[in-house]
Amino acid sequence: MSAVWIYVTASDTAEAEKIGRAMVEARLAACANVLGETTAIYWWEGAVESGREAALILKSRQDLVPAITRAINDIHSYDCPCVVALPITDGNPEFLTWIDAETRRP
Repeated sequence: MSAVWIYVTASDTAEAEKIGRAMVEARLAACANVLGETTAIYWWEGAVESGREAALILKSRQDLVPAITRAINDIHSYDCPCVVALPITDGNPEFLTWIDAETRRP
């Protein structure tokens, strides 16, 4: 099993919670952590923009990233949501086994 840490941004805490809950209920993620509000500074349509967002972290498996990305694109308010997966290279073996056990097979 190849565990991943998926970073997602949302328009606010409510949207991050909605996305996190949807991913856990669908068993696409074993866990979702809403980190709360952050300030985003980014390029969009030729200009530097800034605004408030909420950060969300999902713990899942590499093979589920395409399904997670599709599901988030379907429910997210942004035209181009941030969904990036980072490999978990090591950690508590019991926790990594738990991630595997609590997520569905594609």
